[in-house]
Amino acid sequence: MYSSNLIRTVGAVTLGLLLQTAALAQSFSELASADSPSRHQRLVEAAKKEGSVNFYTSIPEKDMSVLSADFEKRYGIRVSVWRASTVKVLQRLVAEKQAKRWDFDAVDISSPELEALYQEKLLQEVNSGLQKELMEETMPSHRGWAPQFISVFVQAYNTGKVKKEDLPKTYADLLDPKWKGQLGVEVNDSDWYCGQVSYLGQEKGSKLFSEIANRNKWSLRTGHSLLANLVSSGEVPLALTTYSYMIEQAKQKGAPVDWFAINPVVGRTNGIGVSRNPPHPNAALLFYEYMISDAQLLMQKMHYISPVKKLASPLRGAKIQFIDPLTERAEIERCDAAFAELNKFKN
Repeated sequence: MYSSNLIRTVGAVTLGLLLQTAALAQSFSELASADSPSRHQRLVEAAKKEGSVNFYTSIPEKDMSVLSADFEKRYGIRVSVWRASTVKVLQRLVAEKQAKRWDFDAVDISSPELEALYQEKLLQEVNSGLQKELMEETMPSHRGWAPQFISVFVQAYNTGKVKKEDLPKTYADLLDPKWKGQLGVEVNDSDWYCGQVSYLGQEKGSKLFSEIANRNKWSLRTGHSLLANLVSSGEVPLALTTYSYMIEQAKQKGAPVDWFAINPVVGRTNGIGVSRNPPHPNAALLFYEYMISDAQLLMQKMHYISPVKKLASPLRGAKIQFIDPLTERAEIERCDAAFAELNKFKN
């Protein structure tokens, strides 16, 4: 049996820890919302004492290493990166929440999944003057995350396998028998499919893509990096759902690839959010602001499309249909199911 004094002592300590945790959470919330000219310098000084920032992301490792090195050079703060697909990052963070663990400081994944994290109350709303430099249509009103780059689904082709003059101008052109066995898509790109169907109209759009898939049997690949590599090798002569920056990077290295865009161009943002209870609060906010400001020029050099209004985009003039990150989960699941059913290639 425990003595009553010991029980009271343990209770007092527990209460004290809870109050301390609440105070820290409140102070971080205030820090995140109180934007001022002096905040950046205060963040830098305090973040250097924290020494590191824990970052979960789906950004490719080779690109993330460039950004991490630049941040560390600027501030002397180590970036500890855990990288996986957007879906796996989402799953890990939800699991950590259920286990009452707060290991991450910041996260950068696709905006629909970021919005899910915000709805799960994992992300802290941030007020920053840097947000006004971003495209309004890419910025959520609640400020629970911010756009970090724009991903657009473009069409990529192997220049040794497909002639430029033979490229399709519309999706209906893909009904031509010459494309049989030539096409590839990423198996999880249901948002691209549903974006096209929404633009064309449910009945017309679903019928068109069903005919393309059944008639010409596009191949299914898991991962956009893999799909881009297969276009480079010629195994997939024409891919319908690639990211422009991946093809530009491959092209820069001498791969026989190029890309074009069939309107409408379906796009979505990848964004960055900050943990509501970060282990390194000052470093978390500093890294968040770095990623939507100084990192943008570096990312542009790596052929990412920036949400910063003053930076030029290779898609100026294109008809971009942005995926709404506020889409209800039931609608996302319906879309996923429709794309999965399409990919069964039933005749």
